[in-house]
Amino acid sequence: MSEGVLLVGASGLAREVLTAGMVGVTGILDDDLDLQGTEIAGVPVVGLTGDATRRDEQLLVCIGPSASRRTVVRRLLKFGVPEQRFATYVARSARIGLSSTVGIGSIVLDGVVVTADAAIGRHVVVMPNCTIAHDGILDDFATLAAGVALGGSVHIREAAYIGMNASIRQGLQVGGSATVGMGAAVLEDIPADQTWAGVPARRLEDAR
Repeated sequence: MSEGVLLVGASGLAREVLTAGMVGVTGILDDDLDLQGTEIAGVPVVGLTGDATRRDEQLLVCIGPSASRRTVVRRLLKFGVPEQRFATYVARSARIGLSSTVGIGSIVLDGVVVTADAAIGRHVVVMPNCTIAHDGILDDFATLAAGVALGGSVHIREAAYIGMNASIRQGLQVGGSATVGMGAAVLEDIPADQTWAGVPARRLEDAR
């Protein structure tokens, strides 16, 4: 494998990773034909997602929505990209407890605090200034928008999305592919595939 990293997705998230100080980025892959040959934050768009199979840099998937990110990762794996080619990025200003772990392919941006015995899975995105307290678990492809606060022992299931500045009480679970609206205060478990918002948070269809 050669040195360097290719970002997958010419997105706002890619620009955040670049401006946070990630080094060694050699280019960006994106399936938008209009972006080919352009630059994103000074880094050239050098091909389509499928071109990853013809190159040997590491890959960092910079796609914000959880489900879309999962689809792209699965597509790359189907193309034959091995899991070990995926890079992980943790910003220098993020604080990760010594007993906590960050999985392959994940992105942890500026100002994030992860305390004791937390586990961040694969291809998770944690946006700036989030707090993940002790024993938190973020399953693969979960997304925390900026400013999210998770109490101790919170479990965010696969591909769930937690909106900006939402807070989740300790010991709770957010089900797979669920969505929590920005600014929500979550005081009970959220089932899979549901959307909750408000203070206290309620299922949207129940709040009408």
